[in-house]
Amino acid sequence: MSDATAVPTHCPYCALQCGMSLRPTGAPEAPAEVVERTDFPVNRGALCGKGRTAPSVLSSRARLTGPLVRSPDTGALVPASWEEALAAVADGLRRTRADHGPDAVGVFGGGGLTNEKAYSLGKFARVVLGTSQIDYNGRFCMSSAAAAHQRAFGLDRGLPFPLEDVPRTGCVILVGSNLAETMPPALRYLTELRENGGKLIVVDPRRTRTAEQADLHLAPRPGTDLALALGLLHLVVAEGRVDEEFVRERTAGWEEARAGAMSHWPEQVERITGVSVPLLREAVALFCDAPTGMVLTARGPEQQSKGTDTVGAWINLCLATGRAGRQLSGYGCLTGQGNGQGGREHGQKADQLPGYRKLDDPAARAHVAGVWGVDPESLPGPGRSAYELLDALGGDVKALLLMGSNPVVSAPRAAHVEGRLRSLDFLAVADVVLSETAALADVVLPVTQWAEETGTLTNLEGRVLLRRRALDPPAGVRSDLEVLHGLAGLLGHGKGFPVDPEEVFEELRRASAGGPADYAGIDYRRVEEEQGVFWPCPAAPEGAAPHPGTPRLFLDRFATPDGRARFVPVTHRAAAEETDAEYPVVLTTGRVVSQYQSGAQTRRVDELNAAAPGPFVELHPRLAERIGVAEGERITVVSRRGRAVAPARITASIRPDTVFMPFHWAGEGRANTLVNPALDPVSRMPEFKVCAVRLERAGNAATGGRTSPRSR
Repeated sequence: MSDATAVPTHCPYCALQCGMSLRPTGAPEAPAEVVERTDFPVNRGALCGKGRTAPSVLSSRARLTGPLVRSPDTGALVPASWEEALAAVADGLRRTRADHGPDAVGVFGGGGLTNEKAYSLGKFARVVLGTSQIDYNGRFCMSSAAAAHQRAFGLDRGLPFPLEDVPRTGCVILVGSNLAETMPPALRYLTELRENGGKLIVVDPRRTRTAEQADLHLAPRPGTDLALALGLLHLVVAEGRVDEEFVRERTAGWEEARAGAMSHWPEQVERITGVSVPLLREAVALFCDAPTGMVLTARGPEQQSKGTDTVGAWINLCLATGRAGRQLSGYGCLTGQGNGQGGREHGQKADQLPGYRKLDDPAARAHVAGVWGVDPESLPGPGRSAYELLDALGGDVKALLLMGSNPVVSAPRAAHVEGRLRSLDFLAVADVVLSETAALADVVLPVTQWAEETGTLTNLEGRVLLRRRALDPPAGVRSDLEVLHGLAGLLGHGKGFPVDPEEVFEELRRASAGGPADYAGIDYRRVEEEQGVFWPCPAAPEGAAPHPGTPRLFLDRFATPDGRARFVPVTHRAAAEETDAEYPVVLTTGRVVSQYQSGAQTRRVDELNAAAPGPFVELHPRLAERIGVAEGERITVVSRRGRAVAPARITASIRPDTVFMPFHWAGEGRANTLVNPALDPVSRMPEFKVCAVRLERAGNAATGGRTSPRSR
């Protein structure tokens, strides 16, 4: 079969949304194979192992192929027809609303849903169910960066410039990101940066594969990134490196932010972070001596109970040095999930309407209600954030419709969240596989995957992309749009929920028009022909040329009322949970290259499991010697919320006061059992990245543990 039969599409995993093509094979166990697609500018043909093996999850062996309903007699999930399954979901939601009111029904979405599905899910929650209780797992991704973006710049887009600008800047400070494992094809941008003579500073408590590429590696104690950024800004001021003209002409609030930074003198910052004063001075020299520069953050500084202020401190550093709103300079966030950007722009987030409009803005409510054909007063107000919604399950929220998420593994304080899910009166899950969360449901709805459906996603650059359907789904599988259409009809809304994704996108364009994330000038044809279109892209006036899209934001003005960026004064504060005599070690969590997020899909791929078969605890040799543990020996990690058990991986690449666990696995090695759900007061981001633990030897018994079904 020739390459002409291959369908251009995009990887189903991270926010790079790497271009690839899929060639159907007709083989049931491997229905498609990946063909390199060198024309897409983001990855230029490169793929990581997850992308190369993505078709493995398309096989019927790895996934759900028919609805399941929990038997009242046996308590087991048993096959059912689509009519039975949808009727059961509609009945469960209807009954809960009738008995307890609309806010007793919750909706929980996912950062991997296409823009069309995210939009329809938000509309379904607010129009059909009338509930305010909707959020999504993207809250756990970049919500702190989003809040800091809004405060400083008036607009949130992960990167305000395309990735192609990164190799051409003078210096990059990469904070809390291990691109070599989380987004391997993106590492080439940092390699090219250094080949071009630029400098790379990596901030990470571990000497990761990415940190090994750096000109300078700073290894602060987890939870102290805010102090580190303030210490660097202190030195910028003390050494006379502030870009006074930029600060005067394009910013506001400098004096207050300056005062906050000057109270964090370098020796104090060294005591807090463990990063020496000479290294702080070297970082300032590398960043400020370069003619241009960027700061890029990821989950390390963001997944903290002070994540918004931490990102704000790094933005202040950019503003004070004139590294924002200029060519080849700026602050950006490396979004994690495939559609983490678009997923929050169009209605899954508790406080937002399509187009990144605020739900409590009367004008925004009136515009979107007009598109939806409803009274603005009928739209509910803002609801709970993701963890707060999960924590309310079984209490105020008695029924939940969940799409594309696996909080049994991915949520903080995961054992507690699992208990809340079990306490629900009714749980319906739409997913590709029988995840640990789906295994608890009353009804499981099998839905199409990336290669079996068409839809748009918005990558970390703000580039709206089109994933084309390449394969027919298995019999017995429906799309999420078909699920919402069917449920809406059963709940008395026969119109307004089309199943054709392009028809949904056309409505999304109208709903977003005039909003901060304006997609009105984008259509499927343009996206396909132009390799993606950057938002904002408003509709052009009649007779005018189409708007070209906006690859680079803020070059002329920031998106604030007066066009000036805002310094936000911040000060360091401790993590919500500090170490003590009982819990003397810091735990931080993250990803490994061969697994993705909760592992619901990647753990079903043999090649990826061979490379990353299970959880582990990474610790320094001195710490291992102190507790008497050897390489490969099982360790119990205990926090105030629970315990996890996994083999030791001993390495000098981590701080002696810190341990690291990947969070992709369920069972006894579930890292998120341990983490602290303390929330950032602005973004409501949980503190995944730092909590206090102790270590105990666990012996060498065989590992195991599976989530059991809900008891009835």
